[in-house]
Amino acid sequence: MEYTRKLAEFCHAVSLPSLPAEVVHKAKLCLLDYVANIYGSLALKTVRDLAAHIRDLGSPPRVTALGCGFKTDLHHAAFVNGTAAEAIEAQDGLRFGGNHPGAAVIPAALAVAEDRGAGGAAVLEAIVAGYEAANRPAAAMHPWHTLGGFLPTGTCGTFGAAAAAARLMGLDRDQFLSALGNAGYLLPLSMAEQLMGGFTIKIVQGGQAASTGIMAAGLASVGVTGAPYVLEGSALNGGFAKITSASPPNLDRITDGLGEHFSIMDVYFKPFTACRHTHGAAQAALELAAEKAIRPEAVDTITVQTYGIAELAVGKGLGENPSFVSAQFSLPYVVAVCLADGRLGPEQLTEARIQDPELIALSRRVTVKTDDALNQLYPEKTASRVEIRLTDGSEHCRQVDIPKGDPRDPMDAGDLAQKLRRFAAGRDLEQLSRIVETVLNLEQIKDIRPLTDLI
Repeated sequence: MEYTRKLAEFCHAVSLPSLPAEVVHKAKLCLLDYVANIYGSLALKTVRDLAAHIRDLGSPPRVTALGCGFKTDLHHAAFVNGTAAEAIEAQDGLRFGGNHPGAAVIPAALAVAEDRGAGGAAVLEAIVAGYEAANRPAAAMHPWHTLGGFLPTGTCGTFGAAAAAARLMGLDRDQFLSALGNAGYLLPLSMAEQLMGGFTIKIVQGGQAASTGIMAAGLASVGVTGAPYVLEGSALNGGFAKITSASPPNLDRITDGLGEHFSIMDVYFKPFTACRHTHGAAQAALELAAEKAIRPEAVDTITVQTYGIAELAVGKGLGENPSFVSAQFSLPYVVAVCLADGRLGPEQLTEARIQDPELIALSRRVTVKTDDALNQLYPEKTASRVEIRLTDGSEHCRQVDIPKGDPRDPMDAGDLAQKLRRFAAGRDLEQLSRIVETVLNLEQIKDIRPLTDLI
């Protein structure tokens, strides 16, 4: 089976008039969510410093570093915009791929579209094609790719970014196939070790993928060729899916239902700025805090019962010298800050908040355990139960089986517009409303630049 070729041919042929209306709408929602994450991530000093470093390089001002107030070259713009999409850890995701396609695909699509003056319809086609090219290889290797030490947003996201860029560059079928082949050769190592250690370099994986995908497509446009079997490999057993997976991949997932079911419809959105494995507990804690008026000082102990993967991935505390990455991947911190602040957004990831002694003390009263019953529900449900015991002996409990944002409990356009306003606190509300209106009517605009200028 020529998996790479079939995927490339499908993505090359994606056409807005032939796409189901719900797929087009979901692409718009992904773009709206992406903009919210850009604004939210700019609350982090690390992101602002990274953007300032790129600005100081003095590259030709061709493409907008979104929300940052300057323009730079094509590749650096994609890098900044992909990093900002990823950094706040509120980006969209594919649960059965372990990846976050929007952080790689959308910055590549917008950067190339702005550079070339492409219209909204072309951007929507590029997003849909890019999500297929990112999500399907990720699904084929899930969860073995991550267990093998890789982060699929950076690796598989590069295929998606290459597909989106190739669409907007007008590559022919052979060039498009080479764009994917080139992406497989250029893509970043994207080490899971960096994330698990709480190192802030983790946040650049979306930017790496976006910039590298554009390079892969650009090289293909001038005749540089890549293996047309890059995903599955040849008799040499050197295909991407094989050499980066801890167990044999299920390559049929690359082509199963291709053109009948669009993977973008399986993408979830995040209301909170933390790893998706924390969201059930975060939602439960916030609901309890609101309903029971629980004061942090009245808390004796908190127990989070969850599924095994969640305990493994996010069950640890903040540790010494924590970063915002550590906080995003710490269930004890997430539950503690939800109880203390009654919200979980960009401001809960600032250095001052993470280092607050009282909040750290509260997080140390949180214990994370794997519950056999909840573990049996996984992966169909990512359920967590929060059990709070107060100093007066009273107890409160709440379980969430399917966190908000899942396609089974979706965030709609209104929810995402609210997320945008929340994450863009302090910015002009009228401008934000214009962004929402423009995105939801994207196919009507002939040039994407008025939108990137707005952001």
